[in-house]
Amino acid sequence: PATVRRDLEELERLGEARRVHGGAVSVGEKRYEEPFFDDKAAIAKSEKQRIARKALELIAPRDTIYLDGGSTALELARLLREYGGAITIVTNSLRAATELAGSGPQLILIGGELRRLSQTMVGPLTRLMLEAMHIDKAFMGTIGLSLEAGLTTTDAGEAYTKELVMERASEVILLADSNKVGMVTFAQAGKVSDVDVLVTD
Repeated sequence: PATVRRDLEELERLGEARRVHGGAVSVGEKRYEEPFFDDKAAIAKSEKQRIARKALELIAPRDTIYLDGGSTALELARLLREYGGAITIVTNSLRAATELAGSGPQLILIGGELRRLSQTMVGPLTRLMLEAMHIDKAFMGTIGLSLEAGLTTTDAGEAYTKELVMERASEVILLADSNKVGMVTFAQAGKVSDVDVLVTD
């Protein structure tokens, strides 16, 4: 045990590994276990707020926009409560819908299967509504982003809905803080070429 401990300390000193309880993990790979929504929203909060303020500048009066279920899109929803332009917001996010339920632009909530971890409606049932819509700008989130794997998430149903939204949008705007870059998770939710604009820190 003493030798292993010294070896792990040396690997950490060299930047090759990070010690955790019971051992170490590679720093070369970003492994991800999706936290609950409120925990995820607290990560890089100031960066997400800055990204949301920049994204707000991309919205024009009379746009029909889609807000994805991510925590950065929720920050944008908070800014849209007081938006003066006559826009329509489409979302699968229960959190964004709650944020906008009291005041703000016209709101359309997509139905589907509730994914409790992300507080979103996902899966094949979302197709019934989304196929009938044209979306000017889709503000999307992602859990992972890499050139090779594209946009990735931890849930196949969520990936399905994300891809469907991006197909229906004239412009796809990805809101992603730098913690997402280089991370690859379970299900591909789009290719990098599907994204028209990246707003990041």
